[in-house]
Amino acid sequence: MPAARGGAFHHPNLPADERERGRRVGLMTKISDTELDVFPLCLGGNVFGWTADEDASFAVLDAYVAAGGNFIDTADLYAGGESEKIIGRWLARRGRRDDIVIATKVGMAGERANLKPATIRAAAEDSLRSLGVDHIDLYYAHRDDLGTPIEETLAAFDDLVREGKVRYIAASNYEAPRLAAALKISDTEGLARYVALQPHYNLMERGFEQDLAGLCAQENLGVMPYFGLARGFLTGKYRPGGPEGDSPRAERAREHLNDRGVAVLGALDEIAAAHDTSLGAVALAWLLAQPTVVAPIASARNTEQLAALLPIADLTLSADELERLAGVSA
Repeated sequence: MPAARGGAFHHPNLPADERERGRRVGLMTKISDTELDVFPLCLGGNVFGWTADEDASFAVLDAYVAAGGNFIDTADLYAGGESEKIIGRWLARRGRRDDIVIATKVGMAGERANLKPATIRAAAEDSLRSLGVDHIDLYYAHRDDLGTPIEETLAAFDDLVREGKVRYIAASNYEAPRLAAALKISDTEGLARYVALQPHYNLMERGFEQDLAGLCAQENLGVMPYFGLARGFLTGKYRPGGPEGDSPRAERAREHLNDRGVAVLGALDEIAAAHDTSLGAVALAWLLAQPTVVAPIASARNTEQLAALLPIADLTLSADELERLAGVSA
């Protein structure tokens, strides 16, 4: 992953042709061996239709794309399916389908909380309709399904890839032995192979590093961590004795207000001040610097929150800064 990310190109006030040139050249990184070139910040769509209404969601999407972003993550589960529909309406009104890499997921929504072939087929067709597209760029198994043979799940994904309805498949919330087994089956049976993993990974949650990180490196999987900001804790909005916060995630975020969490915030405060940037951008830049990480996922319910995250595109932390954050968060 390059140290320099062509920072000037991400500025939304640049002429359109300069922004587009920057998107193509300076900021993009491929997901493993795919043809998917993506911005180093993946925009989480979980807030669309939940804590952000359609107007707010459109504003965030517009600002993200204006800054050079092209990678949007959603799921059939988010906001009861409304997230996909809002993104679909935005794509239709803005005419941006060819510019955007769309990732969505199957396997956790209500009666479809499984990875049976019939579920994958039906959910994919529904997601295509909701998004208003003819293909999904990256289709995740939202979580492992121990009740369905891996071979059946992969065969169902493979059918969608062969039909052109899905370009690539990926996994989320898998443990290392099961992910390794799935990759081996794909290789042995000639089925579509997971190209990426979406794990729970951030400065406060580092279990990914135990087994999955090495497997992803060995198998050349791109990593898109979710909850990259620890449900907002790493933005610095939750402090000892501070306000409770108005986010639905506030209670879980405040669970990190212990000695370790306070130490992490202290390090983020100092490093952010040194770079004249936000704590959230520093936390995400630490993730982006980790081996195999392609683009951390972070959501924003308004353009102000998004603006605090966008500096990740050209923020490079020093080796000392990376080591300090790793140490205080260990």
